[in-house]
Amino acid sequence: MIGKTILHYKILDKLGEGGMGIVYKAEDTKLERTVAIKFLPLYISASSEDRERFKNEAKAAAALNHPNIAHIYAIEETDDDMFIVMELIDGIELKDKISNEQIPIDQVINIATQIAEGLDTAHNKGIVHRDIKSSNIMITKDDNVKIMDFGLAKIKGDNEITKSTSTLGTVAYMSPEQAKGERVDNRTDIWSFGVVLYEMLCGKLPFEGDYDQAIIYSVLNEEPKSMMELRSDAPSQLTKIIGKTLQKNPIKRFQSSQDVIGKLKALDKSGSSIPEKNVAQTVAVLPFTNMSNDKEQEYFCDGMAEDIINDLTHLGSLHIVARTSSFAFKDKNLDIREIGAKLGAQSIVEGSVRKAGNRLRITAQLVNVVDGYHLWSERYDRELEDVFAIQDEIAKNIVRALEIKLSTKEKNVLDKVKTQDVQAYDFYIRGRTYFHNGHQDKVRLAIQMFKKAIQKDKNYALAYTGLADGYSHLYMYFDKKDENLKQALLASKEAYKLDPDLPEAHSSLALALAQNQQYKEAEKEFEIAIELDPKFFEAYYEYARTCRMLGKHSQAAKLFEKARQLRPENYQAALFLESAYQDLKLETQMKEANKAALDNVRKHLDLNPDDARALYLGAGTLVRAGKPDEALQWVERAISIAPDEISVLYNATCIYSLLGDLDKALNYFEKAIEAGFASREWIENDSDLDPIRNNPRFQNALKKMD
Repeated sequence: MIGKTILHYKILDKLGEGGMGIVYKAEDTKLERTVAIKFLPLYISASSEDRERFKNEAKAAAALNHPNIAHIYAIEETDDDMFIVMELIDGIELKDKISNEQIPIDQVINIATQIAEGLDTAHNKGIVHRDIKSSNIMITKDDNVKIMDFGLAKIKGDNEITKSTSTLGTVAYMSPEQAKGERVDNRTDIWSFGVVLYEMLCGKLPFEGDYDQAIIYSVLNEEPKSMMELRSDAPSQLTKIIGKTLQKNPIKRFQSSQDVIGKLKALDKSGSSIPEKNVAQTVAVLPFTNMSNDKEQEYFCDGMAEDIINDLTHLGSLHIVARTSSFAFKDKNLDIREIGAKLGAQSIVEGSVRKAGNRLRITAQLVNVVDGYHLWSERYDRELEDVFAIQDEIAKNIVRALEIKLSTKEKNVLDKVKTQDVQAYDFYIRGRTYFHNGHQDKVRLAIQMFKKAIQKDKNYALAYTGLADGYSHLYMYFDKKDENLKQALLASKEAYKLDPDLPEAHSSLALALAQNQQYKEAEKEFEIAIELDPKFFEAYYEYARTCRMLGKHSQAAKLFEKARQLRPENYQAALFLESAYQDLKLETQMKEANKAALDNVRKHLDLNPDDARALYLGAGTLVRAGKPDEALQWVERAISIAPDEISVLYNATCIYSLLGDLDKALNYFEKAIEAGFASREWIENDSDLDPIRNNPRFQNALKKMD
């Protein structure tokens, strides 16, 4: 082969050979650069099945763009050959580096972190390498890591190409599930990565034998020799990390490369732990199970969980999964570890409520997602009027179990009394349940519940904020009557009067003021709400929407970014952040936000498939992602679910405008105006409407708003 030219590649030298190909150094005569090309061996290329596998390698690897992954330039094919053209790495195989020297601890950590970061990018794209080993990792002269040869990668969801009876990968690096021929996921790479870490630290493999079956037996049944015996300066924290990657049960391993990266970055150069500075733990509170025969008690059970969520959200050392996400698992019989993985939570709070007359039996437990063990559990047999004390106890016990140190301000938040009237509380939580539903009839029911709560306790400030938000949302999305706005202002001002230090009171007032076009006053109230509670997601989110409505796109982007940091899983913050970057014409940031937004909205729709708002907002992101057909499907689904809602009509206008179907866009715009959409400022600053803005029909519809 050396000296031959295939297509426009001149073969210069042979670099190596493995089970899935021969690699040569070559000159790309067209682009005048030196590359590596990998040929499928003739004894394999005769098989159409293996040729297909080779193509999948290229497609999977070419989709990856990360400094720690060898870049794929092209896949080429002639009548006789098929080969991949890739980045030529000037460096040494990690296997050779291990053989030549004892790698210093700081270098072990540095190399390990780079490998994990490369794998994390692949795993986030659904690609599992399945052949991580020290000979597949190159170290450049600048100590940069390059993961090579995604020859065994498989994209999730594709048909299994390999024969079910075959096992792939080098035996000494195989995970137990891979060695048994079972289905694998990203955790198999984490195992193989752990083998490489052990090899780097100790200079030898953790599982050895004279032949393949002996090695497989060791992988499945034996534990590696103590790392600290093999290397006297092996730091205990690093050995713990490696030990966890080599747990034979995948559930007990790190569940993601990101988890490993976090642990590695928490080590100093000697391998000791860097003292943690308020590292937030992620906790999900699931809706409590109703153990009563009365289905009406569902509200009470949901309210218990929601109040615990609200209490814990204020604590700086915790990240609490939003109610929308955690409540999507209501009545779903899933393993706690599966729920934790889907929500990105390290711990889950779950419980049950049995209410009979004036007696309550409440059980609650905090479960560690990784191993499924209880960190804390308790049963309460109390009178109904003790429900508030029980909630406080549950929140405080969770804090103790997670070993969180509270500031004085945080302690005051947990100790704050909201109401002592159980009936008022019952109406309030019913109102919140209706309000979260989002549909017009449910918002109206929510308003009635908040009014009943206030009748029971005229000093219930939170009930007034619920009432104010109900009227504001009714005015914003469904019914532009002045009376609705008037009631929103009155209720929010009463909440403020009752409790000037309540963040919700200031946020509710700000929202009502913004609807009343008192924008300067609204911004001031949003700022106060955020100052009172720096983790108040709704304040950031609604403040950002107000800024975008006013054309303050830069400020809106900053606020949406902060909202997204507080709730990374929230699809709305991510979607509006993308729109803000589009308004600012920041292409790179918009593309990054687009990817995150699509990921969030798809996850949300997996759990809430009939959420019209998620569908129409997600459709806009699909258009910007270059997926018009899917965007059309989503907006049509949203219209079929809620054909008369103002927000659906307006957003259908935006989607059809972006898709270039101007007639449909104008039809829906006219319907939205007729139905009562009245936010002229939002229309004027919404770039989605630019394609129809100068159309006479658009201008005529606008005149009806005068």
